[in-house]
Amino acid sequence: MEQEMAGLAGLLYELGLLKRYKRTGWLVAGVTSPESVADHSFRAAVIASVIASLEGADPERAAFMSLFHDTQETRTTDIPYLGKRYLTAVPNPEVTAEQVRDVPEPVARMIQDAVAEYEEKASLEAICARDADKLECLIQAVEYREQGNQNVQPWIDSSLAALTTTTAKRLADEILRTGSLEWVSRVLNGDQSH
Repeated sequence: MEQEMAGLAGLLYELGLLKRYKRTGWLVAGVTSPESVADHSFRAAVIASVIASLEGADPERAAFMSLFHDTQETRTTDIPYLGKRYLTAVPNPEVTAEQVRDVPEPVARMIQDAVAEYEEKASLEAICARDADKLECLIQAVEYREQGNQNVQPWIDSSLAALTTTTAKRLADEILRTGSLEWVSRVLNGDQSH
């Protein structure tokens, strides 16, 4: 048991790297201080729960998968799509299996099952989580564009093209129609119509 706890402590430290690892695609777009992988995963999990609840899926399961969808990047880093053209990546479930090799079996199974379900698009929750990943990227691109980064349109376009659920598509339309701080104006002006 002591060895498993050491393995689990190591995994928790390892996953903490995601707070420091930056999303590298944004560097290609010219964003000087891009979000971390953990930043992305947090909002993707929130978005997944929202999409799932509106699509009739389990919001907790969708959010859970989103939390683990990029954890492999502690080992592979966040390779931008340009780089992926030249590399052959080990499938995420294989990376996950290595990450959880020394942790208690129930924890390993829990994480591996979530990653496999996400990667295989094996459920409506997984589809909602995958849409959340793309929708979060779209939202981040809009925010970076509002901050003066004009090279983000390819991220917006590819994110839009990848969405599959009705809810995600409707949210994307609204996100593109409004600004990232429009909600603040509504709050400050006491607008209760939304």
